[in-house]
Parts: sequence; C-alpha cells; structure tokens
Amino acid sequence: MQISKPLRLCIGMLLLLSTQLQARQSGKVLESRTLNSTILGKAVRYTIYLPADYESSERYYPVVYLLHGYTDNDMGWLQFGEINRYADKAIAEGTIPPMIIVMPNADSSFYINSFDGKQPYEDFFITEFIPGIEKTYRIRSAKQFRAVAGLSMGGYGTLIYSLKHPDMFAAAAPLSAAVFDDSTIVNMPQPGWNVPLGRVYGTDLKGKQRLTSTWYANSILKIVEKKSAAELKKVRYWIDCGDDDFLIKGNCLLHIALTEKQVPHEFRVRDGVHDWNYWRSGIVDALQFIGKSFHQ
Repeated sequence: MQISKPLRLCIGMLLLLSTQLQARQSGKVLESRTLNSTILGKAVRYTIYLPADYESSERYYPVVYLLHGYTDNDMGWLQFGEINRYADKAIAEGTIPPMIIVMPNADSSFYINSFDGKQPYEDFFITEFIPGIEKTYRIRSAKQFRAVAGLSMGGYGTLIYSLKHPDMFAAAAPLSAAVFDDSTIVNMPQPGWNVPLGRVYGTDLKGKQRLTSTWYANSILKIVEKKSAAELKKVRYWIDCGDDDFLIKGNCLLHIALTEKQVPHEFRVRDGVHDWNYWRSGIVDALQFIGKSFHQ
C-alpha cells in the first residue's frame, strides 16, 4: 500500500513532535565537574543529574547524594545504573518528584576519615562538598529536602552520614550496604582485610587487633547500639539487600538492631545478588521512598 505525500508529511511531523517532547522530558547530565577541596588538597570530580525543567524554571529542587560502590567512581551510577533514564521515567510518571541527583567520586575511601588522617573524606563531604554543591546549583538546602543513597561501599557511606549527621538528612536509602559485625571483621581473611578495609581502618592488623577505635567509631552496628531511639528516628531509612548477597548478614543485623530500638524503617530483601541488575531494579523504589520524605 502506498502512503500519500500529505500522510507521510503528517507522520513525519508527529515523529518530530514526539522526539522534541521526549527531549523536553529528559534531564541533563553534567559529567567531569570538579570541586576544589582544601581538606583533601585536590579537586574532586562529580557527576550531576538535573531534572528536565531545571533550565526552563527558576525553582529550587530537593537533592539526593547518590554514592558509588568500591572500584567504581562518580560515573558508576550513570554508566551501569542508568540513573538518568530511571529518574527521567519516574519523574515523568509522577513516581518521584523532580530532584537533583549528585554523584561524587570517593575512590576507595569508604566515605570516612581514614585511620591515619591522610584521607579525611567525611570531613570533606560534610563541610566542603555539600555546601559547595548547594551554592552552585538551585538546591533547597535544608534537611527536609536533602537525602543520601548508595550501593555497597556507597550504602555504607549512606549509613555513616545519616547516622553521624542526622540533622542534615531527611532520608537515607542504602542498597546492599557494606555492614559488618565484629566477628566478620575478626575472621576476615587477610587479603580481604588488607584491600580495601585495612586502608581506611588500619593496615597489617589481624584478628581482634582490627577492633580499633577507628573501627568502632565507624561501625554501623556499634553506632546504632550507642545512639538513642530518639536520635535514630531523626532520619527515615530504606534498607534493601538481596537474599543471596554476601552482605545480607550485616543488613539483617542492622534491621534487627533498629527493630529492637523500635525505630521505624523499611527493610527489603529481594531475590538477587550483589550486582547492577539488583541495584537498577531497586533504585526507583528507593527514590520514591526518599521523595515521600521530601513531602513531609
């Protein structure tokens, strides 16, 4: 069947309009941005997602700091997690509110201050990175519009920041977080300790030697144990870990610790392992939980 010229023109116009509409609904990703750090003595790279209407509006947006895992960098959530595509779709469908998503590079720091003081990443993130980002972009810089999320090492960083700085975050969504109890740390094979944990908690330590003041100051389970229920309730928590993930034990222990203190939180155990299929399939639910926190 032949298509008439007017019909071909009409179809062409519809395709063009569809493409333009899709473009207007797509957020903008800025890569290889840097923020100069006095604390770390270097420029720290970050990637940022701006919602589709950022450039056409004058509004200020809530923000999620999305943390990468070990061996990844600030591009991980974009390259492998396709966070821009998932955020675009969720915002367009009204599943999550328009939000800015910031992905900093943390190398292998575990997002904390290292035992030897050579890499004070936590100090940088709290006192330099967040203020610097929120002065550069139109972000609603108040606790109720700020959240943190991340996977694996980034899930650990998510918990560290929300537990240590509860007055800064409305919600936290750790996925497959690197949560360890003392016995796991003590019995960890030496190669697993040396790289990467020894670099941040203390090198050349064996067995119970690893239970140092640095470890306890940054042990998720120990922090929860020492904090009051009232302090813990300052942040809304979404905890998600696969049933076959090697980190499931620590996440279950965290769930139990919060439950025993009667701290409300969401705990999800889904079918899956420690991989991008799991994190991609869970990030929208995590962002939806965070978005509801912004609506308080």
